[in-house]
Amino acid sequence: MSITKTLLVVVLSLLGSSVGHGTDKKPNVVILLTDDQGTLDAQCYGSTDLLTPNMDRLAATGVRFTQAYAHTVCCPSRAALFTGRHPQRGGVRNWTQGDRHGSDSKNLHMAPGEVTLAEALKSAGYRTALFGKWHLGAQLGHGPLDQGFDRYFGHLSGFIDNYRHYFLHGRGYHDLYDGNEEIFRPEQYYPELMIERAVEFIEANRDAPFFMTVAFNLPHYPEQPRSKYEDAFAGLPMPRRSYARVVASVDDLIGRVLGKLETTGLRDNTIVILMSDNGHSEEDSAGIAVDNHTSGYPRGHYYLAHGGGGNTGKWIGHKGTFLEGGIRVPAIISYPAKLPQGETRDQIVTIMDWFPTVLELCGIQQEDDAPKLDGHSMTSLITDPAALSKHEVLHFAWGNTWAVRRGDWKLIGGFSPSAKKLRPSLHNLAESEPEVKDHAQEQPEIVRELTALHEAWDKEVQPTAAE
Repeated sequence: MSITKTLLVVVLSLLGSSVGHGTDKKPNVVILLTDDQGTLDAQCYGSTDLLTPNMDRLAATGVRFTQAYAHTVCCPSRAALFTGRHPQRGGVRNWTQGDRHGSDSKNLHMAPGEVTLAEALKSAGYRTALFGKWHLGAQLGHGPLDQGFDRYFGHLSGFIDNYRHYFLHGRGYHDLYDGNEEIFRPEQYYPELMIERAVEFIEANRDAPFFMTVAFNLPHYPEQPRSKYEDAFAGLPMPRRSYARVVASVDDLIGRVLGKLETTGLRDNTIVILMSDNGHSEEDSAGIAVDNHTSGYPRGHYYLAHGGGGNTGKWIGHKGTFLEGGIRVPAIISYPAKLPQGETRDQIVTIMDWFPTVLELCGIQQEDDAPKLDGHSMTSLITDPAALSKHEVLHFAWGNTWAVRRGDWKLIGGFSPSAKKLRPSLHNLAESEPEVKDHAQEQPEIVRELTALHEAWDKEVQPTAAE
C-alpha cells in the first residue's frame, strides 16, 4: 500500500469514527450495477415493452437521471465507479486480465495504489462486500479483497456462462470465486448464487453500517434468463425478445435485494444506487470457434447478444462506441430518509460522481492531499432541480479511441489501422437526429479546440509513480 493510500485510510478511519454517534445511524450503501443495460431500457425510461417493476420502484422512491454517463465498456466504468477518477489515472486503458491462472497473460490490472470507495467506507467503520463482476485485475494481490472489500463472491473477468461458469471467448477458462478460493458449482444459476449471498450479507450486517455492490452478469450475454422468463415476451421480435427476458431477470433479482432491505427495516436508511456500466451490446458471431472448448460446449455454441436488443430512442450507438447509445445509461439514486422521491434530473452526471456523493451523504470528508477525484458530489443537484452540472467538459478514452464533449459538441477520435492516422468525427447532440451527421469538415475550428482539450487531458491523467 502506498504512503498516500495509507494516510488516506487512517484519516478516513479517524473521521468515520465520529460519524453516527448522534441520533442518526450511518446510512447503508448498496450499488446495483447492471451490465450492458441500454440507455432507455427500463419502463421508467420509456421502454414500455419491458418488465422492470423494481427499477421503476427505485425511480418512484428516488431521483432518476436522464443524462448519466458511464463508459463505453466494463473495465473503465468499474474503475471510474470505485475510484471516482478517470480510469486512466489507475492504468486502466485496455482490457484487464480476467484469468487468474494466466491464459490471458497481459497482467493488466488497476493500480493497487488506487483508493476505492470500499476502502474509504471500510475505514469509516463500514462492512464491505462485492457480489458479482470485478474485471479490474485477476491476479492475486489485485482482486476485490485487496481493494477494500471484506467479502467477495463472483467472477473476475468480463462475463461467464451462468450455468457452467466459464468465460467463453477463445478457448475459455473457469471463473468463479468465493473470496480467493476458486469454487465449482456446475449447473447452478450464477445470478441466484450471487443474490443468495447478497441477502445473507444484509441479514448478517443489519445492525452495522455496510457497503455492498451487486455487479450483475445481466443483461450481458450469454442471454440466459431466470427460468420463469424463459418463454416470456413471445410477442416481441428478436433480438428484443431475448434481451427483454434477461432485463426482466435482473429486475427480479434487484427486487430480492430491495425486499430484504424492507423486511429488515433498513430500506429508508439505505442509499441505493442503480446504474449500468455501458450501453447495450450488439456483439454477434458464430459462437464458439474451437473444438474441445474448456467449458465443454461444442464448436458453434452460440452465446452472444444476437446483434443487440437495446433501446436508445433518438440516440445512436451501442457498447464499444462513444456515441450516446454506448455511454449514456440508466442511473437512479434512492434514499427515502433524506433525498427527494419521484423526481428527475436532466443535468450531466457521471459514474465517477458516486464516490464523492456517497462520502458526502455518509458524512465522510476527504483530506486535501487525498488522490485527485474527477467526480463531483451530486447532492446539491439531487436536492435542487435548478442546480447546474459541474461537468463542463466530458472526457472518455479506451485503447486507441477517445471522445471529448463540450456543450452540444462531441468529438470522437480513433486510430484507423488502414489509414494509419487519426480520423476524428464531430457530432452535435442538439440536432433532431443527434450524432448522425459528421460536422468535422465544416467545423475545423471546433475540431481543433476539442482536440486540444483532449490532448491536454490525456497528459494530465497519465498515471504517476506516486499514484
